[in-house]
Amino acid sequence: MTDSTDFTSQDRIVRLLKIDRTSLPPDGGPGFNRLIFTSSPYLLQHAENPVGWYPWGEEAFAAARAADKPIFLSIGYATCHWCHVMEHESFEDAEVAAVLKRSCIAIKVDREERPDIDEHYMLAAQLLSGGGGWPLTILMTADKEAFFAATYLPKRSHGGRLGLIELMERLSELWDSERSKILENGATLNAALQQHCTPAAGDLPDEKILETATRQLTELYDHRNHGFGGAPKFPMPIYHLFLLRAYQRHRQPELCRIVTETLTAMAAGGIYDQLGFGFHRYSVDAQWLVPHFEKMLYDQALIAFAAFETFQSSGEPRPLQLAGEILTYVLRDLAAPAGGFYAAEDADSEGEEGTFYLWDQAELIELLGPTEGEGAGRYWGVTPGGNFEGRNILHRPDAASDWPAAASWRERLLRERSQRPRPLRDEKILSGWNGLTIAALGRGFAITGKKEWRAVAVAAVASIRSRLVDSHGRLLRSAHAGVAAIPAFLEDYAFYVWGLIELHQATLQEEFLDDALQLSREMLRLFAAPNGGLYSVGSDADDLPLRMQSAVDGVIPSGLTVAALNLLRLGAICEDETLSAAGAGILRSQMGSIQQQPLSHLFALCALDFLHGPPLEITLHGGTADQQDAIVYSCAQRFLPNLVLRRGRREGELQINVCTERSCRPPLADLAGLEALLDQLR
Repeated sequence: MTDSTDFTSQDRIVRLLKIDRTSLPPDGGPGFNRLIFTSSPYLLQHAENPVGWYPWGEEAFAAARAADKPIFLSIGYATCHWCHVMEHESFEDAEVAAVLKRSCIAIKVDREERPDIDEHYMLAAQLLSGGGGWPLTILMTADKEAFFAATYLPKRSHGGRLGLIELMERLSELWDSERSKILENGATLNAALQQHCTPAAGDLPDEKILETATRQLTELYDHRNHGFGGAPKFPMPIYHLFLLRAYQRHRQPELCRIVTETLTAMAAGGIYDQLGFGFHRYSVDAQWLVPHFEKMLYDQALIAFAAFETFQSSGEPRPLQLAGEILTYVLRDLAAPAGGFYAAEDADSEGEEGTFYLWDQAELIELLGPTEGEGAGRYWGVTPGGNFEGRNILHRPDAASDWPAAASWRERLLRERSQRPRPLRDEKILSGWNGLTIAALGRGFAITGKKEWRAVAVAAVASIRSRLVDSHGRLLRSAHAGVAAIPAFLEDYAFYVWGLIELHQATLQEEFLDDALQLSREMLRLFAAPNGGLYSVGSDADDLPLRMQSAVDGVIPSGLTVAALNLLRLGAICEDETLSAAGAGILRSQMGSIQQQPLSHLFALCALDFLHGPPLEITLHGGTADQQDAIVYSCAQRFLPNLVLRRGRREGELQINVCTERSCRPPLADLAGLEALLDQLR
């Protein structure tokens, strides 16, 4: 068993990857379990547990059938704090391992590698218990039918919370004496899952649904602390994207103000890393002060994208600065040397959550001197007693303040912090999350012309092409330690194509459009559902009882509705009605469900907003590369969510064709004429 101080360390993963696995028996031998043969950082964290873990696969289910035992399924991810707690308390414990060995076959799943398994059993947990979270604990049959669900479980029952040992002892009794009831419950749940996963279709509605969703969302707005709802409070960039489109459509200043105020409050809170930049996953309070300290790549990408669109809508510099800071963090701490971006950073270091980010008042004074240390303390809300377990989470109590000395303080404190033991970095490369990051970088390049952002976005595309596409051209989900084998899911195709579209619209390079088209057509073939929608899992990779369709957004948007918007945009760019019809058909397949719960489907409503238009199509013929770049840059200074840019085929002098409201304007010959027209159209 590993030392408890090592259970989240980078060194542990590196050490395990260096082991000669060819010398080990199939079960891992006395020092390991079967997870030693995997490449997932999360599964490798558990490879030295005394629990006889199996990875998800037929070997595990065959073993359960042969032994006539149920399955204990545990789902988590490498940077999950409570997953680490449950590992240390239970899965590193010999007594727990013995109980699990007697009663079940134990399977570990990395939810980030297998979002399909996580989605299926998280829905089962919600139907069984009304809640969910990670680590997710599922008891199920060898036929993959769940009959019990929980999240974190202590080793033994205490404080009203069921213990893992008591649960498994009770399960053994019931499995022997009342198995027919267990199987009946599993079948009933499976039927409920089937019903829940059958979307309600409907006709495409008019704009009233957009107005309804806008009203419902603004009613959730927290006018005091900003953001939406109470504690815990998550950054919800999808809300921002929707509200900015509503602002553009109706010119209600309040909607843009809600978004800018929320971004400002988030950036001033402890949820934002005041020294190294980047957002932590969520705030446990309503004030954005105390975060859950892990950092996820998808949060950085989506919040940066929303901040870029906020700058385009408002013209205010702070959202643009915030987006730039987020990307500074991503490029510094999450960029892989060979291109692409790592998945996440842990909340824990030195065996405790948040240690890497916390400060004492005395530390600031020692590092900066009495005068500057006290000034920095006031700027970041540092007190002798602290605001988190006796120490301080840096935040800015006066969000509007901008102290000239702060940049110097930040640089010096960041340099000192870099000497501390770092949290684990999950170095998986996920194609979908990389796609979101490419989208943010593409939009940022279009707005700023910052060549570094273009370069790293292009390098990420090259990395995906080389590492995450198999010999048959099939996109893959995840790569780590030179291994990439899991077929990509719908969200991977959708998010990556989104990134390619943004990169094409920022550069007008045909290679990105060609890739987006090829992948979208492959997506329609692999994921097609009979109702015109899309399944979450490809036809070549399904190993669950159900193939699910869902337009529901979480902290990341639904892959299905991102795919719909991609197809609508590609159809407009390429003037291809087949693609546009496919995008509209995807929305129709879910529209009954969408209309019942608009706030759960806001990205679908962003796609519907694009569909309602009015479209703005700009085709560039001839001219120099500098002239075309200047036009892209000028368009990007404005928020034009229905904009489509095309590079025409004619050479020679610059000619700009603009079509909107289904009619085309007289051709323009220069940027000044285009800018005048764009200002008029706004």
